[in-house]
Amino acid sequence: MLVKVMAMIVLATAVPVAQADQLAEIRHKGELVCGVLATDEPMSFVDPQTRTIVGYDVDLCRAVARKIGVRATAKQIAVGARIPELQQGHVDLLAATLTHTREREAVIDFSLTTFVTGQKVMVRRDSGITSLPQLAGRKVVTVKGGTQEANLRKIVPTVSVVTFETAPQALVALQQHKAAGFINDEVSLMDAYAKLGPAQQEFAILTQSVSTEPIALGLRKNEPGLKSQVNAALLELEASGEAEKLFFKWFGPTTRLKYTTRHFKIE
Repeated sequence: MLVKVMAMIVLATAVPVAQADQLAEIRHKGELVCGVLATDEPMSFVDPQTRTIVGYDVDLCRAVARKIGVRATAKQIAVGARIPELQQGHVDLLAATLTHTREREAVIDFSLTTFVTGQKVMVRRDSGITSLPQLAGRKVVTVKGGTQEANLRKIVPTVSVVTFETAPQALVALQQHKAAGFINDEVSLMDAYAKLGPAQQEFAILTQSVSTEPIALGLRKNEPGLKSQVNAALLELEASGEAEKLFFKWFGPTTRLKYTTRHFKIE
């Protein structure tokens, strides 16, 4: 009898526990929770009039939710907390200006590329800096948890980098003469520069890009059902022309950024 009991225990422990399907869970609860930054205009930010989170990433989240057949909810998260929030199940999807890197592929999955940008540096004109090599030994501010610091150090190993929780905080540090430069994704940097108004004359954006950044939505590992729906939603946006409309809605000629062409496609 004891032998039979032991055999049953061994058999039970050998059977793998079935992993819950995230797509089924999302449909069951009727909600897709997207982690967004809400401090990175125009990707995701708080509309001052409605006090709701809006932006390019938020619209992509809503498109995915429509494809799945559920409502979309935007949840604000910090740059450095993006991947932990996803892994711990606090959000279902990352729509948070997330660069697709090989290092991150080890811990999360990515959708098709949803945006392509570069990283650049804004400097104070009184610093005398006109090129990236001149940042050697100088202080540059950026956002904690992003790829900006590592990418800049590849070009300027001796640069001194100070990180902040949000891009607006880093920009304030630059304005207060606490750094010679501020590195961020080009789109966000150009938007911040446009907001400076008359103070623009005190700053300049260096022409050389630090890197090229493919931005994508982030998903938990080994969730093929959800990943398939996410990519299908994105491809449908591209095929219908809606993806291009969203681009010009947030980055086009009527915005502060005034882009006249889109140099990428979702494919």
